[in-house]
Amino acid sequence: QVQLVESGGGLVQAGGSLRLSCAASGRTFSSYAMAWFRQAPGKEREFVAAISRSGGRTFCADSVKGRCTISRDNAKNAVYLQMNSLEPEDTAVYYCAAVRSYTGDGLFTRTELFDYWGQGTQVTVSS
Repeated sequence: QVQLVESGGGLVQAGGSLRLSCAASGRTFSSYAMAWFRQAPGKEREFVAAISRSGGRTFCADSVKGRCTISRDNAKNAVYLQMNSLEPEDTAVYYCAAVRSYTGDGLFTRTELFDYWGQGTQVTVSS
């Protein structure tokens, strides 16, 4: 099993930046592909960014492309999301998620594929 704990959220002005962190428990972190999702009030949870288990492949959603960098440090059991040029529309609870990746170095973007979720961290962007 994997337990995930997000941190780094907060209140930031539009145009600012945030770096979210997700700390994972367990000794097999490098076997898991990871992703970030977000959920704004009254909206469905949406995909933000994904990273393969090696970290060699990454992908950001169109809504944040050019402003998003996802990375991981398998030695530290951690995954990160750097968000720049934040907009009020980025306001949401951000969740870290993990899925066991048995073969290959794939990317996963669909909510239903993920087995483990963190509790979320609030990001609020003021205009």
